[in-house]
Amino acid sequence: MNVPPESFMLFGGVVAVLLLASLIGALLAWRAGNSPDPAIQNLNARIKAWWVMVFLIALAFLFGKGGVVLLFAFASFAALREFMTLADTRRGDHWALATVFFVSLPLQYYLVWIEWYGLYTVFIPVYCFLLLPIIAALRGDTTRFLERIAFVQWGLMICVFCVSHVPALLSLSIPGFEGHNLLLIAFLVLVVQGSDVLQYVFGKLFGRRKVAPSLSPSKTWEGLVGGVASATALGAALWWITPFNPLQAAAMAFVICLLGFFGGLVMSGIKRDRGVKDWGRMIEGHGGMLDRLDSVIFAAPIFFHMTRYWFTL
Repeated sequence: MNVPPESFMLFGGVVAVLLLASLIGALLAWRAGNSPDPAIQNLNARIKAWWVMVFLIALAFLFGKGGVVLLFAFASFAALREFMTLADTRRGDHWALATVFFVSLPLQYYLVWIEWYGLYTVFIPVYCFLLLPIIAALRGDTTRFLERIAFVQWGLMICVFCVSHVPALLSLSIPGFEGHNLLLIAFLVLVVQGSDVLQYVFGKLFGRRKVAPSLSPSKTWEGLVGGVASATALGAALWWITPFNPLQAAAMAFVICLLGFFGGLVMSGIKRDRGVKDWGRMIEGHGGMLDRLDSVIFAAPIFFHMTRYWFTL
């Protein structure tokens, strides 16, 4: 798969934004002097993490389909590992967990790789959904059986099934857009992650009313409205890298931004239930892999199916 020339322009723009952000962060740190501000330190840590993430995505793009599938398979593995560390598992769950990590995950991404749409869209929600409780039942441990198996099933769904829809975008056959599907992934990631950043900025500047204080105290209505509106405008501005016209790009961006927000809210609810602030410490300034993927998890499958339904052959 050749890298579309628009990708280089797009990544050039992203690098320019990161350079500007790095300069601003350095100036703020310099002004703070010997009295470091935790907010500034967190900002610079996030910027450094973004440099690493952009580099990895760019590298995956250079390797084409194989690189993208491997990158998101690794992301799924890391996310699933973080999710399962919060599970209250027992010895009777070991076979089911081994199946999830070493059979279900690689097989799902293999099906995405060979573009078997009819199977990768039902493999986890149908076959694995039924297989995992059977495996657990064969171990004979009935203590909190429903709770334990539901946690494993839910982890597989969000960490593997949902995330795998990002590289699955490469399999879509869109008239007039052949060879440019990598840009669909760029659009999804930039818009959803941009919405996260912009919601944070608007929330810090104007946030007053909490959306769900018991789940995520930092999420405000002002941040939600400002972030989604500006990220929708960003999506419309990026129409040129998609098969959509500006209005369609704005509509797609609006939907995935909303889903990204609610995905983050749901994942925050799980963290609060488990009594943790972050999913992990894998990404400096961002927490764990799931802290970075939480909005993409809910947005990716919907974006995939909307694009497939409305724009493919």
